[in-house]
Amino acid sequence: MIVETAYGKVKGIQENDVYVWKGIPYAAPPIGPNRFRPPTSAESWDGVKDCSEFGPSAWQPSLEIMSFLGNQTTRMSEDCLTLNIWSPGTDGKKRPVLVWIHGGAFISGSGSSPLYEGTSFAKNGDLVVVTINYRLGILGFLHLAELGGDGYQNSGNCGILDQIAALKWVKENIAAFGGDPDQVTIFGESAGAMSVGVLLASPKAKGLFNQAILQSGAASHVIKSEKATKNTEFLLHELGLEKTEIQKLEEIPVEQLIEVSVKLPMMSLIPVIDGEILPKHPKELLAEGAAKDIPVLIGTNKDEYRLFTAFDPIWKKEDQAAIKKRFQQTFGTRWTKISQEFIKGKELTQSLYEKLMTIMTFTHPAIHVAEIQTEQGSPVWMYRFDWESQAFNGLLKSCHALEIPFVWNTFSKHGVENFTGDSPGRQELSKKIHNAWIAFAQNGDPNINDLPNWPKYDLQNRTTLIFNSNCEVVHDPDREERIKWEVCQER
Repeated sequence: MIVETAYGKVKGIQENDVYVWKGIPYAAPPIGPNRFRPPTSAESWDGVKDCSEFGPSAWQPSLEIMSFLGNQTTRMSEDCLTLNIWSPGTDGKKRPVLVWIHGGAFISGSGSSPLYEGTSFAKNGDLVVVTINYRLGILGFLHLAELGGDGYQNSGNCGILDQIAALKWVKENIAAFGGDPDQVTIFGESAGAMSVGVLLASPKAKGLFNQAILQSGAASHVIKSEKATKNTEFLLHELGLEKTEIQKLEEIPVEQLIEVSVKLPMMSLIPVIDGEILPKHPKELLAEGAAKDIPVLIGTNKDEYRLFTAFDPIWKKEDQAAIKKRFQQTFGTRWTKISQEFIKGKELTQSLYEKLMTIMTFTHPAIHVAEIQTEQGSPVWMYRFDWESQAFNGLLKSCHALEIPFVWNTFSKHGVENFTGDSPGRQELSKKIHNAWIAFAQNGDPNINDLPNWPKYDLQNRTTLIFNSNCEVVHDPDREERIKWEVCQER
């Protein structure tokens, strides 16, 4: 199937009765002097570009946890700004469009993961599905503005600017693939959902999408420019560069940059409040009405943080004194209030740590975005994914990322069973979640016949749909914990 884009013709393939185009460039390669700079328009080409294979992933370190989730790092390149499209047909019909932004802590992942295969959405929902790559880690979120001047003004948000460039490409070209450029839903998980939170808030993304789904991520994970600059100074020192030698970063081998970047703590290289892409904190911008016209579907998993601690042997080795030190280091200045509200003489355990980290990192940020959007009069639907994996004798519970194959209906992909187990109830629950996401993309409302009536979120009832073997609507789940955490947030 050959389609003409604004930049040239692309030839896709047909897989499972769906047309697929892989590795379409949506921007010029960000290499050489374009490293650490905003993306520029894709270069036009003559003839027909073969788009039957995925493009390379963005450069990234190899992370054990991402490998477990099926992420592959065998083909990486700085020339990574490509997208992939699944469509039922190029027949001039205007179908709703889903654009997926992958997760991976802003340092890992790709749009070509088998978990994000768009066939089921295209076939079951008559949707056009787009997955994208964007620059990650040191190449996508290294803030050089304070040290490098105007030429590097936006370097701390190159990854976000890549996402915006991809959305602009979709707006300009998706009609040729059977999609409606005026009915675009962006969705993402983890850092992908945090990216969605940034895009909802950023004036630079205004008008590029109509609806948003945030899975296990919200609008809290950004960094102030001062802190981002300190991270940059640390990396410059590790690379043996002076603050005046920023330009030399363009010549350093990419492998060396990746190697040094992992010396920073996780979630250090993330979107920056730079005064332009993010003039203020995303939550402030949302509270000012930045996305008041955007329907939002948002939620979390019951045991999010379990993914990060389940295989950590340290909990079995440490005594109470060492565990208390870990709690104190993690929660810092909040520890006194947290211990007053949540501990009260209880033993400090791994499960308590997981619960607090789940609330702090995922649940509370999601609730906050739902509150802000509701106050703006925006339609919001809240969910919680409670289904527990049967893998590893149930060790993972309802952990981070577990909902992904349910959303995408990708249980047949290699390695998924190692994550979810092989419970026969998986497919039935997946059908409900998958179809709710389809309904939201089509109508801006996730209600479907197979689920209980799912009212919009409001501050009085805080209605939340629980996805489990038995799906149910509850009001203000874990209310006591929510209120305790709000007390811990008070200055």
